[in-house]
Amino acid sequence: MIDRAYVARMARYNRWQNENLYGVADRLSDAERRHERGAFFGSIHKTLSHILWGDQIWMSRFSDVPKPQAGIPESVTLYPDWAGLKTERTRFDQTMIDWADAVEASWLAAEQTYYSAATKREWTRPRWLLVTHMFNHQTHHRGQVHCMLTQAGGKPSDTDLPVMPD
Repeated sequence: MIDRAYVARMARYNRWQNENLYGVADRLSDAERRHERGAFFGSIHKTLSHILWGDQIWMSRFSDVPKPQAGIPESVTLYPDWAGLKTERTRFDQTMIDWADAVEASWLAAEQTYYSAATKREWTRPRWLLVTHMFNHQTHHRGQVHCMLTQAGGKPSDTDLPVMPD
């Protein structure tokens, strides 16, 4: 099982990597960010929007964060404006850090039942597993963004967890 220290570290890793990738993407033109590159969600912008949506949907299950009013298909269009996407990402990263800093071991150890629209069924799983999945989901799609940024001529910084600044 994971503990609060892991959750807090991963929430900070999430922010660190978002600053990394958004910083590189910010130097691209809007057309380059929206260029369809063959990734699962197509473009840099769409994939970053989906990652934010994923964080919001999981945090709505874990806390009092409002559930996004969209499903997976609409997750790529929730933030059509680049400035709005960046602003919400920065704000939500702090929401996640604040939540992570307060998470209790007993909460992580409990089970949670939730409905998945993707699978059209209810699931009951240990919360520690669901929190781990949330962070893995971010990392999976950020890897796709990293690749697309590289294709566009960008150069993201290091992504290795052990070199994250304290």
